[in-house]
Amino acid sequence: MSNESMSTPASTTSRRVVVAEDETLIRLDIVETLTEAGYEVVGEASDGEEAVRLVDELEPDLCVMDVKMPVMDGITAAERILDKHSVAVVMLTAFSQTDLVERASAAGAMAYVVKPFTPADLIPAVEIAASRHEELQSLENEIADLQERFETRKRVDRAKGLLMEKTGQTEPEAFRWLQKTSMNRRLTMREVADAVIEQVGGGKE
Repeated sequence: MSNESMSTPASTTSRRVVVAEDETLIRLDIVETLTEAGYEVVGEASDGEEAVRLVDELEPDLCVMDVKMPVMDGITAAERILDKHSVAVVMLTAFSQTDLVERASAAGAMAYVVKPFTPADLIPAVEIAASRHEELQSLENEIADLQERFETRKRVDRAKGLLMEKTGQTEPEAFRWLQKTSMNRRLTMREVADAVIEQVGGGKE
């Protein structure tokens, strides 16, 4: 995988992953793809129940999980996992039906990939899920009140969109800029987001 587009940020090297897929060959392919991209695969499961047990035991940063698995399906497993753990979840599915995607999102999945997929499909989805998860964690750590957290997320999303539009940054880069500015200026994420909306977006919501 020498393709330059597949180069991976150094930050992914610390990310630990559990892979849950009942088809052995596909699971091995996922493990190889993630390992080559710099992720550490700490556990492999062939059904949803085993995935839940492994996440309980290993506490990974990410979980890549098939929707259709024996014993317990991936969406149910994701719900069980996210009830107890803070982990980014990427769902794999051979079915692109809207209802499955909606169920996966409702369960807390941050991204999904439709089979058959290539490394060029899988790795960006994993990186998006990890980035979104880190973003939510940052906001949750900063804000205790649920209503305020929701409003802050809305404003941060708006500020990210403006930065991406005006500067050409990616979504993770825009979020990191907001985060760094927040720390450097000793402001909350919401205050920084409001300033971006005011200055870049002309104050428009």
